[in-house]
Amino acid sequence: MTEVDVDVVVVGAGLAGIGAAIELARRGESFVVLERAADVGGTWRDNTYPGVACDVPSHLYAFAHSPNPSWSRAYAPGHEIQSYLRGLAARPSVAPHIKLGHEVTSAAYLPTGRWEVTTPRGTFRSRVLVLAAGRLTEPRTPDIPGISGFSGSVFHTARWDHGVKIDGARIGVVGTGASAIQVVPELAGRAEHLTVFARSAPYVIPRNDHAHAAADAAEMLRVREDAFTGLEQGIAARRREPAALAELRARALGHLAAQVPDPALRARLTPDYEVGCKRILLSDTFYPALGRADVSLAGALDRLEGRTAIAADGHRADLDVLVFATGFHSTQQPYASRITGRDGLLLSEAWSRGMVSHASTVVHGFPNMFVLDGPNAALGHNSAVHVIESQLSYLVGALDHLARHDGPLEVTSRAQDAYTRDIDAMAQRTVWLRGGCTSWYVDPRSGRLTLLWPSTATEFRQRNGRFDPAPFRR
Repeated sequence: MTEVDVDVVVVGAGLAGIGAAIELARRGESFVVLERAADVGGTWRDNTYPGVACDVPSHLYAFAHSPNPSWSRAYAPGHEIQSYLRGLAARPSVAPHIKLGHEVTSAAYLPTGRWEVTTPRGTFRSRVLVLAAGRLTEPRTPDIPGISGFSGSVFHTARWDHGVKIDGARIGVVGTGASAIQVVPELAGRAEHLTVFARSAPYVIPRNDHAHAAADAAEMLRVREDAFTGLEQGIAARRREPAALAELRARALGHLAAQVPDPALRARLTPDYEVGCKRILLSDTFYPALGRADVSLAGALDRLEGRTAIAADGHRADLDVLVFATGFHSTQQPYASRITGRDGLLLSEAWSRGMVSHASTVVHGFPNMFVLDGPNAALGHNSAVHVIESQLSYLVGALDHLARHDGPLEVTSRAQDAYTRDIDAMAQRTVWLRGGCTSWYVDPRSGRLTLLWPSTATEFRQRNGRFDPAPFRR
């Protein structure tokens, strides 16, 4: 068992963790990145289901300092994003710091002012702890009555079993979210019969995906800026501005009408909540797939009897393969129970009524700890990379401050409470809380919007992209 002392421990080698490693290497920090898996990439390592791809324009889904001229499509396939992340992690300044196969079992803030991070392969002590574990890491699989007696193959989209025969199989897909609308068209036509179990209907808008030619730096910058500006305008509908909301609703329902001529099927695919309340999906192939004769749309999966899946609407389907496209534990982060702050406070206890923070990055009771891609640090209308870059700027500013002062840095409860009130006030005006739906953006324990930043990406950077020592304990 090894014992290592460094300045910074980063937990997770996905997009945020690799981004943190690049910044720390530039600063010449002593650091390690602890990754539980055998490869980097996070979401893009785990999700290898047929059709997996980004739903943000490719040139926006890359760090500004490391654009990728080789995206093959407007919306990059998952394997290309994984290759991009592997390339970043393989840089000589980064690779030696990444420790694969190091699952963090606990992290505790010690009276000495150091963090002690434990893995089965050794203990690491640091002044600073950076949590970059992500929010889409632990698949959520509903407890369906009879699932233990199902003798076919069962797996989640994020744990795709490539050894299972798809061609000619009778397949059921549970869910109609972002993963489902990508995988369903890939399975339709390959399966003997495909049954989609839907709890609710999604809003879907055209994807308009197309092949990309290699771009030079100037072209990539132009495309990136145009895409960012265009997506920023989407916040108006999320803020329930009537004209923007009506336009977005008409766009989605017009796409539905154009692609689903059958009025009965179209009625079943018409959402009963406001547009934007759940994640708006992009696809040109999902609706046509549901219109195939070898594809059935059923209600929510109610139970299994042997190999027969029975939906809430009475639909019955005999299955060989059952795929859960049911998302992740997002508002209740599993890693929170492993993090112990000052005076023995568990992060899961601090977040027992929903995730809270200051600047969407620091948490009261957890000195010198920074959370990337955590509370209110996701976007419902633009690229998460912009938010991560902003948080990394905040982290670098905090490290600069710590280099000049003894520390530690712990945000006050007053500052955290004020920030939380501001978030809640902004959220109350949005469709995410007033759209008549239940979504994974909202914590069911408190009814608070805890995943999303309820404003523009531009405002997130203006407010949270620069470290300010004023809200911290002295």
